[in-house]
Amino acid sequence: MTFLAMNILLALAWGALWGSFSPLDLLAGFVFGFAGLWSARRLVGSDADTRYFRALPQTVVLSAYFIKELVKSCLMVARDCVSRRPGLHPAIVRMPIGPKSDLEIFILANLITLTPGTLTLDVAPDKSFLVIHSIYAEDPDALIADLKSGMEHRVREVFR
Repeated sequence: MTFLAMNILLALAWGALWGSFSPLDLLAGFVFGFAGLWSARRLVGSDADTRYFRALPQTVVLSAYFIKELVKSCLMVARDCVSRRPGLHPAIVRMPIGPKSDLEIFILANLITLTPGTLTLDVAPDKSFLVIHSIYAEDPDALIADLKSGMEHRVREVFR
């Protein structure tokens, strides 16, 4: 059984013990289950299984970063929709990506596309770059650097 499955079972057991399966109780059970599994990780599984304890917090970090970027870009697009002189500088750029699995490329491309103002158009056949359209590409190099240090870095940390 994987650590994620055990963590979910512990969260459900926590909810059953408290007599409530509200989202807050299940979240508390998940957090306490994670802490319990982390403290017993050497008894429960091998070192290869402990990747879960690194990936789960990084997934939370990625989610928080994405929500922050989503809100920021929504506000920028909304501002330009009602502005008399929108500050649009559309461009298509090629963002080089390092060697990644198909899942990492899929998640990165979709997170970029879900952010208003950007759209992933294509992935290179050899998976060496993404073709991205942005309406805020006044400086394409700065856009690429921002995406690489932001989204790509955090996606890489989840799968490291």
